[in-house]
Amino acid sequence: MLDKSNKIIENEGTNSTDLFTFKIELQKELHKLLNFWSTEVIDEKYGGFLGKINHFGQKFPKSSKGIILNTRILWTFSAAYRTSKIERYKAIADISYQYLNKHFLDTKNGGVFWEVDYRGEPINKRKQAYAQSFAIYAYAEYYRVTKNKESLYNAKSLYKVLEVKFWDVQHSGYVEAFAENWNQIEDMRLSEKDLNAPKSMNTHLHILEAYSNLYRVWPNKTLKKSIADLLGIFKEKIIDENSGHFNLFFDMDWKIRSEAISFGHNIEGAWLLHEAAIVINDKQCIEKNKKIALKLVDITLNEGFDTDGSLFNEYENNKLDKEKHWWSQAEAMVGLMDAYEIDPKPTYLRSIFKLWNFIQDYLIDSVNGEWFWRIDGTGKIIETDDKVGFWKCPYHNSRALMELIERINNLNHDK
Repeated sequence: MLDKSNKIIENEGTNSTDLFTFKIELQKELHKLLNFWSTEVIDEKYGGFLGKINHFGQKFPKSSKGIILNTRILWTFSAAYRTSKIERYKAIADISYQYLNKHFLDTKNGGVFWEVDYRGEPINKRKQAYAQSFAIYAYAEYYRVTKNKESLYNAKSLYKVLEVKFWDVQHSGYVEAFAENWNQIEDMRLSEKDLNAPKSMNTHLHILEAYSNLYRVWPNKTLKKSIADLLGIFKEKIIDENSGHFNLFFDMDWKIRSEAISFGHNIEGAWLLHEAAIVINDKQCIEKNKKIALKLVDITLNEGFDTDGSLFNEYENNKLDKEKHWWSQAEAMVGLMDAYEIDPKPTYLRSIFKLWNFIQDYLIDSVNGEWFWRIDGTGKIIETDDKVGFWKCPYHNSRALMELIERINNLNHDK
């Protein structure tokens, strides 16, 4: 049902008309997002993509370029080409693939570098497990649509790097980071806001995501075991037995180092765990992770959502962080849709519509394109954040739109 502004009314009953309208809106926004990244972010002078565009659209051509931004661009445009067959998207993926190979691959020591300067020269050669995972994720997706054998080789090589260099034989799990030559380093953090701990939920979640995508194109038995082992680690080590939330940071022996709750990671993890079980086609594992996914989504719905339908950021030290970040709103829509597919309760679908209305009202930049990074608890846009940056990438929001479009299509086909 629509109101006078053509928005879906989330507190009414839903039907196929609502889903069709929703899908059309998603498709339009996906087109706008991909157009922004394919026209505004290409670095015509130095190659690859610009490392920074600020909130106001000002470009910084001599900003450094990070591995996370570049791998996520490769994944995004590979996936966009896979789902649309629009040649322009493949051309962007090709640019990204060549740049990644030329500037981020460490041909001497293995793995991928963390950061290069605007000319493509490495300036931070540390080896972060998180970075290796996103390179695998991107290379696997590029191979998925191009059948480029070098891309699959790169993904498989980085899988070996993670298993040989990062896997903790004694306690299980993956260590966060090493130096360029694989020596130990003191500061293993992904970013300044993270706790300096040798293991994290976030890294393990995205290794699982990467391995699942690699398994789609390379159904290897050892890789399947790695995915199953990761699902076991989440169940036994990362998901808190009492609260049901993800614990975030750990010592080497999995002693918990933080009591913070990340609502976005909870609901993102819900669908990624379920997806991994489906990818390896383990029926028992699928049933277990269906239950885990529903519990994570239900807990987050009860504890992490504001009355306007948006998702709060975190809860730590008995204090609720009321900021609303772009990535967690996007992931929440997918998590809710995945829960609806498992157990078609109307509340999940209504929550998606309500959240989408919030995103349209507060996060989508209808003037300059893309989405704002975050708003504060009062609804005010925080203008110090970048529109494009090391962590501000097209992956979360474009992936959410592509996932939702595909899932709506599948729902309609099932009827």
